[in-house]
Amino acid sequence: MDPNKPPDLSGMTGVPWLGRGRALQPQEPAVGRSRGLPLFTEGPGLGRARGFLTLGDTPRGRGVGLPIAEPVVGLARGLLLKPEDGVFSRARELLFQATEPKVGVARGAILPSLEPQHRQTPPPPPETTTPHLTEETLKVDTPTSALVSMFRGIGIDSSMTSWGRGTLPVGLYRVDFHGRGLSPRTMVGHGRAAIPQLGVGRGRTLPPSFTPGPVHFLASAHEEQAALQSQTSLTGRQSDEQINLTSHATHEPLNKAGTKGAPITIASNHIPIRCKNEAVYQYHVTFTPNVESMAMRFGMMKDHRSTTGEVVAFDGSILYLPIKLKDVVLKSLRRTDNEEIEIKIQMKKILPPNSDLCIPFYNVVLRRVMKVIGLKLVGRNHYDPECAVILAKQGLQVWPGYSTCIKRTDGGLYLCIDVSHKVLRNDSVLNVMNMLYQQSKENFQDECTKELIGSIVITRYNNRTYRIDAIEWDKSPKDTFTLMDGTKTTFQRKSKLYLNYGITIKEMDQPLLMHRPKERARPGGKQIITGEILLVPELSFMTGISEKMRKDFRTMQEVTMHINVSGEQHTSSIKQLLKNISTNPESQKELSRWGLEISSQLLVIKGRTLPVETICLQSSSFATGADSSWSREVVRDASISSIPLNIWAVFYPRRCAEQAEELVSTFKKVAGPIGVRLERPIRVELRDDRTETYLKSIHSQLTSEPKMQLVVCIMVGNRDDLYSAIKKLCCVKSPIPSQAINVRTISKQQKLRSVAQKILLQMNSKLGGELWTVTVPLKHLMVVGVDVHHDTSKVHQSVMGFVASVNSSLTRWYSRVTFQTPNEELINGFRICFLAALQKYYEVNHNLPEKIVVYRDGVSDGQLRMVEQYEIPQLIKCFETFPTYEPKLVFIVVQKRISTTLYSCMSNNFGAPPPGTVLDHTLTQKDWVDFYLMAHHIRHGCGLPTHYISLYNTANLTPDHLQRLTFKMCHLYWNWPGTIRVPAPCKYAHKLAYLSGQYLHSEPAIQLSDKLFFL
Repeated sequence: MDPNKPPDLSGMTGVPWLGRGRALQPQEPAVGRSRGLPLFTEGPGLGRARGFLTLGDTPRGRGVGLPIAEPVVGLARGLLLKPEDGVFSRARELLFQATEPKVGVARGAILPSLEPQHRQTPPPPPETTTPHLTEETLKVDTPTSALVSMFRGIGIDSSMTSWGRGTLPVGLYRVDFHGRGLSPRTMVGHGRAAIPQLGVGRGRTLPPSFTPGPVHFLASAHEEQAALQSQTSLTGRQSDEQINLTSHATHEPLNKAGTKGAPITIASNHIPIRCKNEAVYQYHVTFTPNVESMAMRFGMMKDHRSTTGEVVAFDGSILYLPIKLKDVVLKSLRRTDNEEIEIKIQMKKILPPNSDLCIPFYNVVLRRVMKVIGLKLVGRNHYDPECAVILAKQGLQVWPGYSTCIKRTDGGLYLCIDVSHKVLRNDSVLNVMNMLYQQSKENFQDECTKELIGSIVITRYNNRTYRIDAIEWDKSPKDTFTLMDGTKTTFQRKSKLYLNYGITIKEMDQPLLMHRPKERARPGGKQIITGEILLVPELSFMTGISEKMRKDFRTMQEVTMHINVSGEQHTSSIKQLLKNISTNPESQKELSRWGLEISSQLLVIKGRTLPVETICLQSSSFATGADSSWSREVVRDASISSIPLNIWAVFYPRRCAEQAEELVSTFKKVAGPIGVRLERPIRVELRDDRTETYLKSIHSQLTSEPKMQLVVCIMVGNRDDLYSAIKKLCCVKSPIPSQAINVRTISKQQKLRSVAQKILLQMNSKLGGELWTVTVPLKHLMVVGVDVHHDTSKVHQSVMGFVASVNSSLTRWYSRVTFQTPNEELINGFRICFLAALQKYYEVNHNLPEKIVVYRDGVSDGQLRMVEQYEIPQLIKCFETFPTYEPKLVFIVVQKRISTTLYSCMSNNFGAPPPGTVLDHTLTQKDWVDFYLMAHHIRHGCGLPTHYISLYNTANLTPDHLQRLTFKMCHLYWNWPGTIRVPAPCKYAHKLAYLSGQYLHSEPAIQLSDKLFFL
């Protein structure tokens, strides 16, 4: 047979050719030029080339024909299997028995048929992760099995369902189309080697079951762009008639609703949005010859508003319209050289109006609406300077405003409105510099750098905020600067621009502030926005509350009164904004252009209040009260375990001798009920309160008394330098638990007993004592908390705090720290810490944990996929260190900084929900198993829940299990006898990372890793 001639296939009738013919047709001789290989049940031969034949077939094409009488073994990608062999092939195409629901091991494995008329649940995962392939597993189909070609010969049987590399992803919207290389029969794809339940390939597992229909192109929102390219390559040019949109989801919703607890009616700061348009149309705009300038592209499109209409969303290449256009070609003149530019507008997608792709330009419309009603954009939020609250004594202004966004959740499209406040100082940066100069002339520049770097300033002439990244001491407004267009100027000349705002620069010798914008690409283009922005200190005003103000109780009380509004005030502000939008004709016109209609009422839904927990002490237990606090019980009964304090020292300056004596005697009185055995301490009176005096005295005592258990230092004032020096000595150089006490805290006689009880409990936990716990039914459980601390000044590295439980009662903890490059959120040292924690758990229990729950704090929505693909595999890889160790893993992301607010709703009165309030529907995200939990008691303000997202769960914990376990963990923070907003291991990790990043600037000594020394 001549390989250069095509094979004679005239005899093949009745079988439609789908694709390029690289695979084999059913019931016909094999034509091998592809990777699709026919498998049979009787033939002993294994071929060496890519095209293989069944018994009795004639070789055609490039495949090497081998004699079928003798068994030969080849090295190719497609291997023929004998049914009695107990081995499996590394081939990319394997056919599995239709009656046995097994899972593919290779790329493009073909699985049993999923019939459209009934649902077939996938097989349960086996006991071990390595599949044991038996004779039954590898029993292949008869020689009549068909391989229909698609993408380099990956076969799809018309009676089978392919889950392989060449198939298309499952998603939210379904577009029916027929094109080259697609079977008109049943075919459902889920990306690259994704398989139900048991995943041996590279992809994610599918939902438990779903019903395949006809050939559908299934694209989820975040995959639509890639899917569009795939669709175009398959179908070529499509006509409008070939695009048929159905907006219902094609996958089953995730099971995330729990049942435990009492029902409660709650409201949220989400307002339903109704979309009146039938669809939004996406077009691709091509400029020929190409136009690089974005401004020119926008200008040319603006010239053709008669064709596109007034309502457009255009980013330079993608155009969204609420109207349907046929493919049009427009002409424009390029003004720079008068060359005619052809603008081709082609429709690519018909989107439902609540599609994720529509959300960004809905938010642009919302921003226009906020501007129309008179609010000023500062940063990302909108504020009303006209209603500013002036705090003259404190030199502050508080601007009321709103943080708004339109988002899509499980319940549909919502407008989320959060009440925000911007605190501005009346001091300009120049005033702050002058004040620092008066205080410290010798170290003036160092003090300025320390005070200003990392601060946010606002230029009030344009209401823009900037972060100070550097101070240019050698530059001033008199210098010459190069502008973005290349021209050179000075601030003296440029002051004419400031005259537009009625401002002139008075001080010409002041240094300049530098802001480095984050690099970002312009939409639709590759141009990067870079450069440095120079600001004049005289025209830049400080924002936020300074450290000095934070330490002033009266100032904070005054500011908090205006910022921390109650639930009633919160909802009142939101309703006022909705009223302003609805009564403004221009804002209504903006919204109606895209068919958006905002409701006038807040969302009211049903939530649940989880059952109260029981706190366990050494010999007593009790249920928590309505406010989830047990401050009285914990000092009345003995803790679970206490460390006898035999050798410890108290260091204090001479003027604090009386307070130190009072504190020690009070310790002795309150230690008995708590269960702490306390010996008399070594008293060290210091001649002054200089840092060197403290350090020398502490070092001397530690050298003379090597069995010292604890160091207590009484300090005068809030001195960060002294605190940092003591902690560096006691946590890094000479590891020993330490307790720093401000003398003001112990100066009030009437509160001394209460303060002494709290300090004593803290000291006990730092030494390794166990205060209280709750009952957790899960056995052999390890709970891990992870958080990252970022240094705002960018001088130091970011720090990851890692804390893991090492006993069954969750009362002993192991902690580690790793440092990483600035602003790096993904944790590179995760594996090292996790491995060390597993080894510590084994030392304590003589076995490894069977279930591991990780609470990961500080991850935004945009980083969820990265955490799923990068951090979780690092954890799983740790298990390989221990032979035959395969624990169940749950990975939960904890988000505190969210805009969602919950209110208790009783007879139209809005307040704070009770502790334990959980919401697991309507406002949850459609792609994840997630829930909102309010674990803490709200005394002032409104309810800010914490958002929990389960990224990984092989322990098969139900939503109820996840919610109850999380609520239990919020009871175990020993620094506070009550519930806190996040799980205790997360709070511990935060405290550890903050101490290491803010004060130690290095890893704590390993000797302290089994103690909560950082409390």
